[in-house]
Amino acid sequence: MHTLWKGALSFGLVHLPVKMHAATEDKDISMKQIHRACGVPISLLKTCNQCNKELASTDLIKGYEFQKNQYVFFEKEELDELMPEVNKEIRIVDFVSIEEIDPIYFQKTYYLSPDGRADRGYTLLMEALKTTGKIGICQVSIRTKTSLGAVRVLNNCLVLETLYYFDEVRSIEEVPNVQTNPIVDPSELKMAQSIVQHLSVSFEPTKYQDDYRNRLQQVITKKIQGEEILKNEVTHPKSNVLDLMSALQASLDALDNKSSSKSIKPKGKRKKEQNSMIS
Repeated sequence: MHTLWKGALSFGLVHLPVKMHAATEDKDISMKQIHRACGVPISLLKTCNQCNKELASTDLIKGYEFQKNQYVFFEKEELDELMPEVNKEIRIVDFVSIEEIDPIYFQKTYYLSPDGRADRGYTLLMEALKTTGKIGICQVSIRTKTSLGAVRVLNNCLVLETLYYFDEVRSIEEVPNVQTNPIVDPSELKMAQSIVQHLSVSFEPTKYQDDYRNRLQQVITKKIQGEEILKNEVTHPKSNVLDLMSALQASLDALDNKSSSKSIKPKGKRKKEQNSMIS
């Protein structure tokens, strides 16, 4: 597994040399822009609109636009000086319960592995987090960005989750049409709860697939092999449901029919069992 970053993980006065590895990978199928007439990819050149010439990387400088077409400029060295001195350290500053962090704050996941002779301290921190049910809140600098992070345990491996800072998460008050004190019809709520119960299962990541990517890969394979691509004529049936209550009832009926087709106890039998349990 490729190492993205090497440094130290610290809590208190304990320093553990660690390596960082990407825990996820983007499997989107990338495509290039091709010149239709020539059939070759185009090149994306960096040019200046004013002098109309191609630029090299040495010709470029970072700039912040504080007003329309007005910039303040920064050399790379100036930006590097602003980075924290401990840019090779994941410093845990607090320990909290993971339940206190809303998933909206989670950004990207990295695996941490012990580097050198850090196995003992690595295992110690991992077991301490396990037994206390806590995760470590830290700050870490990855490349040119300083991020808030959370160190947790996943299957006997320490994991770093980068987090958004508080001011990077937009307020719900900015979301249009969200009611402050919503009112729910009790009968509709009961039916909605029944649908939730019908569809409640244990989370199995392998159950869910990227259907678009799979279909695209199949078409790519056929094109490579010179096969004819037939247009997909599959249409999705339109719903005739007119109101919320009808939609809820139709959903429950569909779930009952699906359960019956899978040889699950029929609806009537379930009702008899429920009545017998009540009596």
